[in-house]
Amino acid sequence: MNDTDAGKTPDWEAVIASLKKWRKKLGEADPSVTTVAEHYKKDPWAVLVSTILSLRTKDEVTLKASRTLLAKAPDPAAALKLTEQQIAELAYPAGFYKTKAANIRKIAAILLEKNGGVVPSDIDALLELPGVGRKTANLVVTEAYDKYGICVDIHVHRISNRTGWLRSKTPEETEMILRKILPKKFWKTINPILVLYGQKLCRPVSPFCSQCVIKAHCVRTGVEKSR
Repeated sequence: MNDTDAGKTPDWEAVIASLKKWRKKLGEADPSVTTVAEHYKKDPWAVLVSTILSLRTKDEVTLKASRTLLAKAPDPAAALKLTEQQIAELAYPAGFYKTKAANIRKIAAILLEKNGGVVPSDIDALLELPGVGRKTANLVVTEAYDKYGICVDIHVHRISNRTGWLRSKTPEETEMILRKILPKKFWKTINPILVLYGQKLCRPVSPFCSQCVIKAHCVRTGVEKSR
């Protein structure tokens, strides 16, 4: 390891088991608890569109906008029948909805022209689409195609660094380090669990450390105040 990725590798079996147990209990209390991508699991176009809409947007807003847009554009062909303005109106109030609408329409055209309307299942092919970054590409391959990938959003990035499992400056660096240190069987699991954990307990400011189920595997890097 170099100075960027050197960290305290945890007992991954114990970490994931504790997080799964926590999530199961959370789901028992609120069966509706799920990430946006999981909501559209196995539907590549829906996962792709909803993830694009999710960038810099709260989950509740993303889900509402996704439902509205996908009702009118359930596939690339239907999306291409809409104008960019119509897609933007359906995507509102997702953040940067005009830019996202333009990209979604461009993607629909590309998929129909070059891929028979099928969303690629390969990360590199997905990254060639406008507005698609590594987070989106990894979510499509894991949630829609059940292939191996590690999706790193702000929650996965923050928690991985806060716990001391690794040291990185960007989500992309975090992904690449996790690909080295995280057992492959947990690759598809870590995003949905840590997203919810980051939203509910391990928050950016003043996290609920008193309720943490993985405190034995966390060095609390950068935590100045907690609850």
